[in-house]
Amino acid sequence: MIQLVNYDPQYRESWNALNAQAKNGHFFFDRNFMEYHADRFHDSSYLFLCEQTPIALLPANLSGDTLYSHQGLTFGGLVLDQRATSVRVLAMWQLLLADLRDRGIKRFVYKPLPLIYHRSPAQEDLYALFRHDARLVRRDVTTTIDYGAPGPRSKRRQRGVKKAAKAKITFAESRAWQAYWTVLSEALSVKYAVAPTHTAGEIAYLAERFPNAIRLFTAQAGDAILGGVVMFETARVAHAQYIAASPEGRDVGALDGLFDVLIERYRSSSRFFDFGISNEDNGRVLNEGLVTQKEEFGGSTAVHDAYEIALHSTAV
Repeated sequence: MIQLVNYDPQYRESWNALNAQAKNGHFFFDRNFMEYHADRFHDSSYLFLCEQTPIALLPANLSGDTLYSHQGLTFGGLVLDQRATSVRVLAMWQLLLADLRDRGIKRFVYKPLPLIYHRSPAQEDLYALFRHDARLVRRDVTTTIDYGAPGPRSKRRQRGVKKAAKAKITFAESRAWQAYWTVLSEALSVKYAVAPTHTAGEIAYLAERFPNAIRLFTAQAGDAILGGVVMFETARVAHAQYIAASPEGRDVGALDGLFDVLIERYRSSSRFFDFGISNEDNGRVLNEGLVTQKEEFGGSTAVHDAYEIALHSTAV
């Protein structure tokens, strides 16, 4: 029999232990990652117990009359261990939605973990969404290289790699978070009029907490940082985040050269190399120039989805 309980700090150790060995765990769901910005979100996470032992987790936060999984994370969804069968996951959803209705929550927004991150298939939640008439409300395109079946690299990207080599750009792992954040912030401000989601202090703090999962790589000419990429590493995916180059870096192909190095670096340890999403306006607009640049390295499309369940309706 499945039991639903609200997250409490007493479950911290068992929560992290389940996430570490789950079919679809991710360091985003570790409480040490989730709680760095705990002051910004009203945590409303759940655990599902079987014989008093957690078999599933739901990272979530409450905002107004809506439960999200989770606004502070790129994606969320149920984190499942091997005992979380299809039948049990359906039972979990019945318990969860009944509890949300009892709490007066009107809407549930759910962001499942993309399949590329699964250690083994764990899409029981997608079937449960279908059974409860969930509505797809957002879909983002992320560009991903499958190392087992990569696409061709364009001549334009090859020329960029050669240009960086000719300029004698050096590529290496770095801890110069503040210096790179200056380059990143300027690039984002000029191009999109936005700031990075994390501050330099926050990302440096998280990298210290997760040294095997969050790494900075830079392209440099002498001591000058011309470009960089923050890599998020999981069991199957090397994900590129916070990609930027200075104007000088763009002129010499700094990012082309850096991606050439990084794609090769992760070839033996990862199944996928992911460049991240290329969408705006809640997925409705595709940045064609950005997605083309990523595809020219041999990537193709996976998706990040978000679903909504209106809780005033009757569950199936």
